[in-house]
Amino acid sequence: MNAPIPDNALPPALDPAILQAYVDEKWDDEIIPALSNYIAIPCKSPAFDADWAKNGYIDQVVRDAAAWVEAQKVLRLRLEVIRLPGRTPVIFFDAPATRCDNGDTVLMYGHLDKQPEFSGWRSDLGPWTPKYENGKLYGRGGADDGYAVYAALTAILALDKQSIPRPRCIGLIETCEESGSYDLLPYVDALRDQLGNVALVVCLDSGAGNYDQLWMTTSLRGLVAGTLEVQVLDEGVHSGDASGVVPSSFRILRHLLDRLEDSGSGRLLPQSFHCEIPAARIEQVRATAQILGDEVWRRFPWSCGADSSFVLPMATDPETALLNRTWRPTLSVTGAEGLPPLSSAGNVLRPRSAFKLSLRLPPLVDAVAAVQELKALLESDSPYNAKVIFHPDQGAATGWNAPESAAWLSKALDAASKKYYGAPCGYIGQGGTIPLMNMLQAGFPKSQFMVCGVLGPQSNAHGPNEFLHVPYGKKLTAAVAHTIAALPL
Repeated sequence: MNAPIPDNALPPALDPAILQAYVDEKWDDEIIPALSNYIAIPCKSPAFDADWAKNGYIDQVVRDAAAWVEAQKVLRLRLEVIRLPGRTPVIFFDAPATRCDNGDTVLMYGHLDKQPEFSGWRSDLGPWTPKYENGKLYGRGGADDGYAVYAALTAILALDKQSIPRPRCIGLIETCEESGSYDLLPYVDALRDQLGNVALVVCLDSGAGNYDQLWMTTSLRGLVAGTLEVQVLDEGVHSGDASGVVPSSFRILRHLLDRLEDSGSGRLLPQSFHCEIPAARIEQVRATAQILGDEVWRRFPWSCGADSSFVLPMATDPETALLNRTWRPTLSVTGAEGLPPLSSAGNVLRPRSAFKLSLRLPPLVDAVAAVQELKALLESDSPYNAKVIFHPDQGAATGWNAPESAAWLSKALDAASKKYYGAPCGYIGQGGTIPLMNMLQAGFPKSQFMVCGVLGPQSNAHGPNEFLHVPYGKKLTAAVAHTIAALPL
């Protein structure tokens, strides 16, 4: 049991200027170099590196991060790298309370696994080639979200440096998030007795509407992904000989997707993939639309330019665009097999076509049920009796809708945003998925959530030229520290 700190020994109030100066120095001297080393390591998530254990990249970044944490010398900190058989490793650290310990715990979350390379990087950049330029650290994974473990410890250190009393803080850093976190639940079960009473969850894996203020994530979409495969022949045949007799596997794929999506509007057709949007979220969207305006859609790298006379977005109204990307289901085709490169595409009717499907679900739709419905929808009554199989990926993830924030948290977040950014805290839903948030809310229904991150405009996580906006990351680290210190006794 941690020794309590007597009330009469509590230190003076936090000095924001001193805190920010300490955080800035830590980022410049240690975090940016550590993240540059991290970016250079292709530690792709298991879904994209089947030989992750043999290749050793995930183990390497875990060792590096763990060594950095241990070198910080947080008083009585305990760190453990946990490895369950056959699963990706997890870093767990425990920094005991420095105030009267009422049992409340702050759980700080991040991940170290990465998305694959993708193409289209700027000629002087690359996914595994870190480059620090004009306050931006380029490379895969720095912002999504290799920085999290370093920022989390720095927030703790910044409070301890000023002797600001804080609650117990624990860290949970996984390496399977980009694959749907299917390895994480067994770790949460194994650690449950050590988690304590989680009063506040600080998740550093989310995004920001701009770089001008602190942004809190109010909701996350769920995700169902998998491969839809259609096979009509055992081998390719001459298209002139067979077309008109043998159906195209690509056309059958189109037909199957028409069951799922209205190709004219992009609306998902099964009503069960939709949910009623809570009134409070609609009000928040209106407020956020007033802040961001057309930047909601202009921030993307449109091929014809955002100022062109062509209207490329599915919606130019900011409110509609925000709701589309956070509370409405959407289908994306993220990969394909069975199609040769254009340079070698001869006159052959191909035997097989396969698409990788990514289906984003509204926060309140159950992902497990959606997987079963999607599989039945795509596989039943196949056209021409073709061989149709939908292979769901592991880790279908249900989305998350944030609980109502306690008064202390709302006040602390707004104060932190004004102190470190000079503007009020903003609130925004995110279209991405963080599987752990739904798990934690179910396991700790009374906990509060600070879900935030550095993925702002043009940061382009998962795509080319991904970057971490370092000035924003510094301010976010300070805001996290400020909020942790505000947790009531």
